Amino acid sequence: MLIIKILLQRVKDTLDMLKRIAILLLVLVGLSLQSCASAGLSNFKSYVNTYNGYEFLYPNGWVAVKVDNGPDVVFHDLIEESENVSVVISPVPDNKSLAELGSPTDIGYRLSKNVIAPPGSGREAELINAESREVGDNTYYILEYLVKLPTRVRHNLASVVVRRGQLFTFNVSTSEQRWQKTKDMFRQVVNSFSVY
Repeated sequence: MLIIKILLQRVKDTLDMLKRIAILLLVLVGLSLQSCASAGLSNFKSYVNTYNGYEFLYPNGWVAVKVDNGPDVVFHDLIEESENVSVVISPVPDNKSLAELGSPTDIGYRLSKNVIAPPGSGREAELINAESREVGDNTYYILEYLVKLPTRVRHNLASVVVRRGQLFTFNVSTSEQRWQKTKDMFRQVVNSFSVY
């Protein structure tokens, strides 16, 4: 009888241990699935400017840079300092809409000639792609450029939108050598830009 009690107790202890292991495994699997699901956003920080009414995501490891008489905000990578994101805000004449200012290709071409590579800058900008997307009540033009500088080639993505009589130009840029490695991340960053 004593042997049976001891055996039953060992079976019960073994079952309790197996239950604990099963629960621990379920918790670990759940946590790993949760981290996989949120891994895409965990590589980013959020920037919100409530005064001017815009927000965007930018990569971890990037820091704000003070620029006098320039963009509203600039962030750049601590290691690859030439990788940056910026927001430029300009008035829109006669409170025109983005569509009234032109098509994605028209706006992309004008930005390339007047902002990205103005005459005398020593830069050339080639508009690679221009598309439109609707988010809520806003139309955004997503523009992609190859920018040739005297000593290097860069790749730029921009999001352009008109809101409250202002043209918001959001730009993210890297060297052409790093473009293949960063393009998916940069597309997420550009698509995160929103005005309100």
